Amino acid sequence: MSRLFLYARVSTEDQKTENQVQEIRAAGYDVHPARVIEEVISGSVSAKQRPGFVKLLERMESGDTLLVSKLDRLGRNAMDVRSTVEKLESDGIRVLCLALGGVDLTSAPGKMTMQVLGAVAEFERDLLIERTQAGLKRARGQGIKLGRPEALGTTAAVQKLKEKGLTQAVVAHSLRLGIATVKRHWNK
Repeated sequence: MSRLFLYARVSTEDQKTENQVQEIRAAGYDVHPARVIEEVISGSVSAKQRPGFVKLLERMESGDTLLVSKLDRLGRNAMDVRSTVEKLESDGIRVLCLALGGVDLTSAPGKMTMQVLGAVAEFERDLLIERTQAGLKRARGQGIKLGRPEALGTTAAVQKLKEKGLTQAVVAHSLRLGIATVKRHWNK
């Protein structure tokens, strides 16, 4: 007999999973409270590394159905979401996404929908990278210095202590700087 499970995830403690649970119930799904897994963890963390999701996988069995309110509840990385859905499908578990019209992500239309969404996400990421690179190139062309600003007086302070014969570690401690910062200013 098929059992319904709900996975509700938020990224921060300030957020609540209640809306996701209410959306699923308002759509007519009656999920037993013991089968609702709620988790506070970033979507950038792989599903297989989330304690709540791992607990969910341990409880589910072939024939069960997993509900999520939105695809990004499973993860933010298209490849991770796809591998998660494929893993669930291989275990005989259906995955329904409410925001996509309740489509079963393990079905042919669901797989196609995920492929299209993944392609769009990858396209958007590539456009962002292109825009960032173009912006950096433009800034360099205008003579704008990129990167962390140099601490004023750091080179002089490091050189002064170096001339006294102090080691880099002692200079770093004396000036309350990291050793990498001292090394950067050591031979200027």
